[in-house]
Amino acid sequence: MKTQPPEIFAVCPMDAVPIGAARAFDLARVDDSGEARPFRIFIVREKPTTYRGYVNACPHEGVWLNIGSGRFFDSTGSFLRCGKHGAAFNIATGLCVDGPCAGAHLEPVAVVAINGVVCIAGVRLLEEESERRTDAADETMEITVHSG
Repeated sequence: MKTQPPEIFAVCPMDAVPIGAARAFDLARVDDSGEARPFRIFIVREKPTTYRGYVNACPHEGVWLNIGSGRFFDSTGSFLRCGKHGAAFNIATGLCVDGPCAGAHLEPVAVVAINGVVCIAGVRLLEEESERRTDAADETMEITVHSG
């Protein structure tokens, strides 16, 4: 039996996420019943070609990590942090190292850079045009997803 490769979806140009920064994206995932569900993710760019992706939800209460200030990092830039309760997460692994959910992990999203574009893999997204959000406080934007 031949295994199908995972679907890959373009999210943004590589330079849309600066080195040492993170950016949130508000997507729609198709569940097993075919229904569209919100799929809020964020992508971190650690090095020129090193990207990490996580579902934008703290394991403690499910709130966006960038709630409030719109930032994903602690004041030193060494850890991801939850804006509501201050939980600190290892950037490379998503492990909570301090806070109310210590020992829990952020949900990873497979991310790959291909031909100058940051893509996610292994998730079935709803493919339709949507408008960009204007709420700069949470740094989330709507995007159009194209398989590629």
